[in-house]
Amino acid sequence: MPYPNLNIVLYSPEIPPNTGNIGRTCVALGAKLWLVEPIGFDLGEKAIRRSGMDYWKHLDIEVVSNWEMLLEKIPDFRPWLFTKYATQRHTDAEFLPGDALVFGSESSGLPDFVHKAYPERQLRIPMNPVVRSINLATAAGIAMYEFNRQVPLVNI
Repeated sequence: MPYPNLNIVLYSPEIPPNTGNIGRTCVALGAKLWLVEPIGFDLGEKAIRRSGMDYWKHLDIEVVSNWEMLLEKIPDFRPWLFTKYATQRHTDAEFLPGDALVFGSESSGLPDFVHKAYPERQLRIPMNPVVRSINLATAAGIAMYEFNRQVPLVNI
């Protein structure tokens, strides 16, 4: 199977509808969804099926037990970490086919060891400072469509 032009990585997702919505956007753009355990819900939950709708059967998805396994499974891993602590805007990154857009869990974000491994590959989505963060599915959608603008996956 050819490698996807876009990998979406969710590190320890906790809220089923967020993952379902992100999965639906992955189908829309032809991206592969990677889930790094632990996952805070059962993938068969009604909430994930509802948000993923009938598109879920078309989703290219893989669950890995830890970060190290993810690194083994994605050759030439080129991550972009999305974090509110980054100084570089998501629109300033130069995306390439095969990149991975990486998002942390809803409650705690990405672990420190991931941040430390990729200090120059961290991006932020600008927002008003009175807002702690935006919804995970919203952030992933913004990032995925910026990727699509730079590296067209779907001609829209």
